[in-house]
Amino acid sequence: MAAAKKTGRGRKQDRPRVAGGQKYEVGYESKKTGRSASAVKKAVKKVGNNRKRVEKRLGR
Repeated sequence: MAAAKKTGRGRKQDRPRVAGGQKYEVGYESKKTGRSASAVKKAVKKVGNNRKRVEKRLGR
């Protein structure tokens, strides 16, 4: 039997990021934090797309 192959995906998960241009991601974050979609977009623009920083900026 051959040894099991390791996957070569090598991509990081993007779960810890908020895609400010994706309507569904902005909507999810907006619903989660109770803030408006425009507030989420402004937070992403201000602090970057790191989910923890965005949530901290939105006061969650």
